[in-house]
Amino acid sequence: MTIFGFNTDAKVGDTVYHVQSEARVIDLLLQTQVFVKGQCIGKRASSYAERTVQPDFVPEQMHELLKAQHRMVLEAVREGRAKEIFCTDGEVQDINSGGLSIEWMNTGAAFTGTTAGLQLRVAQWHKPVSDALVNSRLDFTPDAAAHSQVITDDNGMAELEITLPTEPTPEVAVLVRARYEEKSVTRKFRIKRA
Repeated sequence: MTIFGFNTDAKVGDTVYHVQSEARVIDLLLQTQVFVKGQCIGKRASSYAERTVQPDFVPEQMHELLKAQHRMVLEAVREGRAKEIFCTDGEVQDINSGGLSIEWMNTGAAFTGTTAGLQLRVAQWHKPVSDALVNSRLDFTPDAAAHSQVITDDNGMAELEITLPTEPTPEVAVLVRARYEEKSVTRKFRIKRA
């Protein structure tokens, strides 16, 4: 199935905003960027990873999620509140997550051996969350058991140790989920091997 992005110009006062949305399917992310005069002034990234492990998920749903996100950002731009919904660099929320986000801090690391230590930060509306439960799954099926888990510290930080499969692949895909109170956020990360 081919997924197209969305591009819309919105004039607010004397300023023309260009809103561009696209799906990054390999990372299970929806990304919307806002530009003024060719310069990106902010973006919103949302994960739909948790949806993909639901038994009734079909790829066409991702297109509708992308369309809804594009519309939401466009409305925020027109109402002058775009900065409220932008994510900071590296921060990603789930679709309808209520502001809970998870960020992989040591993304550039390449791991040798049989384990990888992912340094993660969990935040609620950009503020660190302590006592969030963070777990991982290497199997992307709905009933897959947690592979490893940890609790975030007072700074919202956690190091999640993942035992890597023995097959000599250059990358290992893992789903990482953080839960805090009634909210959760799930991301697909690709761990690189050295």
